Amino acid sequence: MDIKERISHLRVLIKYHSKRYYENDAPEISDFEYDKLFEELKSLEAENPEYFDPTSPTQRVGGAALDKFEKVKHEVRMGSLTDVFDFDSLRSFIRHVKEEVGEDTEFSVEPKIDGLSVSLKYENGILTVGATRGDGNVGEDVSANIKTIRSIPLELTENVDITVRGEVYMPHSSFDKLNKQKEANGETLWANPRNAAAGSLRCLDSKETAKRGLDIFVFNYQTGSLGEGKIETHKDTIEKIQKLGFKPIPMLAVTSSEDEIIDAVKKLGEDRGSLSYDIDGAVIKVNSLEKRREMGEGTSTPKWAVAYKYPPEQKKTKLLDIVVQVGRTGVLTPNAVLEPVKLAGTTVSKATLHNIDIIREKDIRIGDIVVVQKAGDIIPEVVESVKAERKTQLELYKMPECCPSCGGELTYDDAESFIDDGEDFTLGALRCTNPACPAQLVRNIEHFASKKAMNIDGVGGKIIEMLLENALISDPADLYYITKEQIASLERMGEKSASNFVSSVETSKNAGLGRLIYALGIRHIGEVASNDLASKFGSVEALYSATVEDITEINDFGEIMARSVVDFFKKDTTRAIIDKLKAAGVVMEESKKELSSEFEGLTFVLTGTLENMTRDEAAELIKARGGKVSSSVSKNTSYVVAGEAAGSKLTKAQALGVNIIGKEELLKMCGI
Repeated sequence: MDIKERISHLRVLIKYHSKRYYENDAPEISDFEYDKLFEELKSLEAENPEYFDPTSPTQRVGGAALDKFEKVKHEVRMGSLTDVFDFDSLRSFIRHVKEEVGEDTEFSVEPKIDGLSVSLKYENGILTVGATRGDGNVGEDVSANIKTIRSIPLELTENVDITVRGEVYMPHSSFDKLNKQKEANGETLWANPRNAAAGSLRCLDSKETAKRGLDIFVFNYQTGSLGEGKIETHKDTIEKIQKLGFKPIPMLAVTSSEDEIIDAVKKLGEDRGSLSYDIDGAVIKVNSLEKRREMGEGTSTPKWAVAYKYPPEQKKTKLLDIVVQVGRTGVLTPNAVLEPVKLAGTTVSKATLHNIDIIREKDIRIGDIVVVQKAGDIIPEVVESVKAERKTQLELYKMPECCPSCGGELTYDDAESFIDDGEDFTLGALRCTNPACPAQLVRNIEHFASKKAMNIDGVGGKIIEMLLENALISDPADLYYITKEQIASLERMGEKSASNFVSSVETSKNAGLGRLIYALGIRHIGEVASNDLASKFGSVEALYSATVEDITEINDFGEIMARSVVDFFKKDTTRAIIDKLKAAGVVMEESKKELSSEFEGLTFVLTGTLENMTRDEAAELIKARGGKVSSSVSKNTSYVVAGEAAGSKLTKAQALGVNIIGKEELLKMCGI
C-alpha cells in the first residue's frame, strides 16, 4: 500500500471508529489504538501536504489561532421566535393559524435547545462555512471552530449545495468537566452550559474549542437542494437532513390536535430535568412548507411558529445548613447548604437565602425540605420551605452575633425589632464594621479585578486567597507589584499561568478612569455612576477635592451617593491605595479623546443578547457620542436597544411607549 492509499485508508478507518464512539456510543477499539491511528494520519498528512483533504478527521482538532472573525452575510435571515408563556396563549396561536390556513393544519413540536444558533453551508456536499446567527442578517465566520464539533459532517452523503440551521450546545457532561478544570485552576466557573457553549464557539483559538466537547442539533433547512425525493413538510426536511448525515432535532409530535400539542409540550417540560442537555422551551411550528409561505413573516419573527417558555424548574431537597458569607462591603449574606439536586442542567448544592428578613418571612429552618429554583435559570435560590414535611420542631435560625470571618462587631442597617415564637429578633442588613476583615478583603480584591472593573483575567477568589496566604498582597494595589516568579511558585500555577497573570495585570493599567472608580468599590456607586464621575471630574486628583454639591450636579446623583464618594476619598486608606496604584503606572485620568455630541440628552437602555457585540461595547458607542446608558427603563428613556432573549425591560418599554431599536439601528444612528 503506497502513502496515498494508506492516508485514504486511515481516513476511512478513523471516520468509522469516530462514528462508533461519538454517535453510536459503541466503540470497537481502545482510546490508545484510536490515538495511534490518528497520530499516524496527522504525521502522514504533514509530510505529504499534496494529499490535503478538507474532510479529513484531522481537520477537527483545530488550526492556527485567529486575530478576529470575519463577517458573513446570511443567504436566509436567521430570525428569532415569538415567545408564549402559558397554554392559553399557545392555544390562541394554534387557533389563529387554523383560522388562517385551515383546520387540518399540522404542527410539529420539538425542544428549544439552549445554545447558540449557527448556519452551516455546504457546496457540492463539502462544509465550506459555519457562521453564528449574529443579528440575523450578518454573523461571524466560525468555520474552524465548527469543524471541531464531531457531530457536524465535514462531507454529506450526497453532493448537494445546501444551508441548514442548528443549535450548538454544551452537554452536561462536557460542562461539568470544563468547570472542574476551571475550579482546579482557580478560575471563574461558567454560570451555565449556554454561556460556556457561546464562549467556546467564539474562541479565536480553534484548538481550545476542540477541547470543549460541543455538540449540535440541526433543526431547520434554510436554502439549497435537498436532493431527490418529494419535500412538502418540515418533517420531510428533518428526515432528509438526517439522511444527509446531520444530527437532527428530536421531533416530539406532528399533529393537528390542539390537545396532543399541549400534551407533548407538557411531557417535554416534565422530562427536561433528565435530558443530557439544557432546553429553555418547546418550539411549535406549522409543518406544511406551503402554509408557512402563505402565512409569511412578521417584522422580526415568523407568523407560523412560536416558542413556549417553561417556568423555572423547581425541585425539592433538604436544607442541611445555613452558612454566612461576608461580602466586600461587610454585609453578611446567609446561604443554604443543600443535599445536591440536579436543577436546570447543573448540580446544585448551595443557594442564596438573601437575608434574615427572607428567612423569617418564609419560615426557613435547618433540616427543612425546601423548594429550590434558579432565578433566571442561573442563580439558585430557595423558594419556600415545605412545612407539611416538617416532622419535628426545628429551631428558628439566628444570624451570628459576631463576624464569622474576623470576629468583629456587627451592626444592623435599617434595624427593626420584632417577636417570633416568643423570641426577640432584629431584621435588616447585618454588616461587619471591621475594615481589615479578611473576607471583605478577598471580595474587595475580587471585585477590583472583575471584568467590569479592571478586567484582570484569572484573578478569582481562590487565587486571591493563595496570594493573601503567601503574604504577596494586602490590598488591591499590591496586584501590580507581584512578579512572574512569585506567581509561578504558587501551587498549581506554572510558567504559562504566571505569564498570563502578569500580562493581564499590565494591560489593566490602561482600563480607564471610569473602570478604576468602579473597581475601588465605593458604596452606593455602580458602573454607570462611576463612568459619570469620570466624565464630570476627569481625574482622581479632582475627586479628592470634590464636594457633595459638586457631585449632586450630576444627573441621578442624590446626596447619599455624593456623600459616600466624598467620605471615601477623604480616607487615608483610600489615598494610600491610590498612591500605590499611581506609582505602579495605573492611569488616573480620563482619556483626552474628543467625544461627539449627537446623542447628548438621550438615554439608552440595553437588554438581551447583542451577538457580535457585547453590551459593554454598545454602551461605549453610545457614551462616545454623548449619550447616557441606564440600567432601568423609565418614561425618560429615549431608546431601548433590544437583542435576543430581551426580558422585562423590553416589556416595560413597550408598556411605556419607549422607542425600541435593534443593534443594526443603533449602528446606523452611530454612523457605522
